[in-house]
Amino acid sequence: MIDSTILVTGGAGFIGSNLTEALLNLGYNVVCLDNFSTGHRKNIEPFLTYNNYKLIEGDIRNFDDCKKAVENVDYVFHEAALGSVPRSINDPITSNDVNVSGFLNMLVAARDAKVKRFIYAASSSTYGDSASLPKVEDVIGKPLSPYAITKYVNELYADVFSKTYNMECIGLRYFNVFGRRQDPHGAYAAVIPLFVKKLMAKESPVINGDGEYSRDFTYIDNVIHINLCALKTNNPLAINTVYNTAYGERNTLNQLVGYLKTFLSDIDPQIKDVEIKYGPNRLGDIPHSLASVDKAKELLGYNPQFSLKDGLKEAVNWYWKNL
Repeated sequence: MIDSTILVTGGAGFIGSNLTEALLNLGYNVVCLDNFSTGHRKNIEPFLTYNNYKLIEGDIRNFDDCKKAVENVDYVFHEAALGSVPRSINDPITSNDVNVSGFLNMLVAARDAKVKRFIYAASSSTYGDSASLPKVEDVIGKPLSPYAITKYVNELYADVFSKTYNMECIGLRYFNVFGRRQDPHGAYAAVIPLFVKKLMAKESPVINGDGEYSRDFTYIDNVIHINLCALKTNNPLAINTVYNTAYGERNTLNQLVGYLKTFLSDIDPQIKDVEIKYGPNRLGDIPHSLASVDKAKELLGYNPQFSLKDGLKEAVNWYWKNL
């Protein structure tokens, strides 16, 4: 398998570039497809000198780009997407074009190229208005945003392609992933890098709501680990299904900010005095999120090593050096 060629779509993005780095270090040949709409060239600069790395600048909305990207590829990690619930609310058409039409393009291209396995980024947003905790893979509610709809449609398409065309597909429902290379800039920056940037600048971060909404924050190394498990598994029961990708622990936004202030204050003591502000709840947000990772542990051998606190220590140090 180590001689295999793997395509990572969205390979210049936060998750895609970290996954690419892990695959390259393991000796795989890696092809990256990215249009740099949300990914960054700086994320892949270190890889450009690797003999086992190839960059294709293209768009998953262009079927010819997808066909080119899967030539002589054995496995696909489909990470390319337009993330963010608010972005999808502001512009549902573009989110659908990228996340649904682009996803279908990649599925068809992978099918035609006889790719061995198609592993794709699904989302915890699929649980929608389901109030049950912890979140178990086969119990979902109605989506609460256009973004959530697109990610659920991905799962439906993957299921149909597995049954109709005998493809091997594995979906990984990411829960609030964070860590190195996550972009703190832009209108749709994720909460952790945004808060870190604010605190480092001695500016008050604004929490949506009262800070008691909770999330299963998932460090990037846990995500890389489960992707590699999905790549390597030979368990027939592990194929053509979806898995929660999380640590399996719930923390409130208030707890999150508390940890960030503690770890950043170890570097700059003045940060402990930065005031936290509160604003209105954000449209489309799920109040509470907690994943059961039992299915992934049982079928994939998933064993996440980084809790929120462990991951934040790593992430804070990275941001301090790189922001």
